[in-house]
Amino acid sequence: MQIAFHGAAQTVTGSKHIITLKNGKKILLDCGLFQGKGKESDTLNRFWGFHPDEIDYMVLSHAHIDHTGLIPKLVNDGFRGKVHCTPATFDVSTILLQDSANIQEQDIRNINKRRKANGEAPLFPLYTKEDAIKALKRFETHHYKSSFMLDENIEVTFTDAGHILGSAVVSLRIKEGGEIKKICFTGDLGRYNNRILMSPQPAAQADIVICESTYGNKLHDDTQFSTNELFHVVEKTILQKRGKIIIPAFSVGRTQEILFVLNQLYNEGKLPEIDIFVDSPLSTHATEITRAYPELYNKKVQKILQEDHDPFGFPNLQFIEDKSESQRLNDREEPCIIISASGMADAGRVKHHIAHNIRNDKNTILFIGYAEPNSLGGKLQNGAEYVTIFGDEYRVNAEIVVLHSFSAHGDYEDMCQFLTCQDPKLVEKFFVVHGEPDVQNEFSERMKRKGYLESFVPHLHESFNL
Repeated sequence: MQIAFHGAAQTVTGSKHIITLKNGKKILLDCGLFQGKGKESDTLNRFWGFHPDEIDYMVLSHAHIDHTGLIPKLVNDGFRGKVHCTPATFDVSTILLQDSANIQEQDIRNINKRRKANGEAPLFPLYTKEDAIKALKRFETHHYKSSFMLDENIEVTFTDAGHILGSAVVSLRIKEGGEIKKICFTGDLGRYNNRILMSPQPAAQADIVICESTYGNKLHDDTQFSTNELFHVVEKTILQKRGKIIIPAFSVGRTQEILFVLNQLYNEGKLPEIDIFVDSPLSTHATEITRAYPELYNKKVQKILQEDHDPFGFPNLQFIEDKSESQRLNDREEPCIIISASGMADAGRVKHHIAHNIRNDKNTILFIGYAEPNSLGGKLQNGAEYVTIFGDEYRVNAEIVVLHSFSAHGDYEDMCQFLTCQDPKLVEKFFVVHGEPDVQNEFSERMKRKGYLESFVPHLHESFNL
């Protein structure tokens, strides 16, 4: 048995891991898009490093595009199997993959205009919306803790990862040559004491662990601290400076969490009488899906629902889908809060909002999660004085604020708490994925100190015998 790492290897995007059995069967764990790497992303997304038509089964941890975004291309390039996931992951993937396809098509249209002017041949998108819809027909859903068989030798169980709606830790039991090999793939792990979702649930003891490490060297502030910090940002920007707050937020998870906290501030009488806009059709649909799965909320939110039937809605909140309405926000001078995708600010409407507001020192750009260092969001978080947006250079005069405690990823204490379900002495190999290289190496050393002596940080396309 072998495992090969074709994404999220010394980077946080493009999650793809292939388990190959002695009989030649291949299991693909996730099939994510590389994001936030500029021109390099296109090359990475077009070169697999493996043959899609040789994949027999695919198991999906959750719906984020860096885990799902190449599934339509996988199907186009020859994959004929099923994509196994939870019901909520399927619902969220339905909107995310079609939105991703729209972005692919729009980006290629813009690129081809320039290529045509230069006399160059046109390029083709990674996939189209029709491709995404075709790929979604291959999805098959399974509930948490309900084991299912890929074939007579491969058993899979999903447990709640607490990361986003429907996210799962994947546990596999693979029978080969009379022996059973147990593999645990964490996907992306959420935080304990999550504002909305359940905490990560324990997984079965494994022989092989594949663990994410996004915040493998950091500790988050507690959730109440970040709620207070958000209130201070609102108070300073809206009431004192009379400016705008632009919040780049992933449509799934972070948008709903920020709405939940704003709703909390409203219920406590702390939210000023200002307009708040969710400017993203995708975020609107994701919020509707989140409302449809109250059984996945934690006990605290279940209790809130007894008194507040909609913890993601309050007066003065407007969901904007129409493009012209979005554009009118850029001419607005009154203080307001604009929540818009994407979270890394590398695409979507939020990029336009940042361009129109970044030069004004009255305004605040508030990040509430991780941004890949090469993305626009990553550059702003890292203190860039100038950034390039749509080919034009902008001086960064707006205040940049980062609240990592809104992140959907657990910090290293959260990950270590989850890993208490594993006895290190019984784990043969521990693989660290989905993180920046320095973070992965630091987390790997931490794991060795905890008893995982065979801990590895794989390179892209590197394979290991199990």
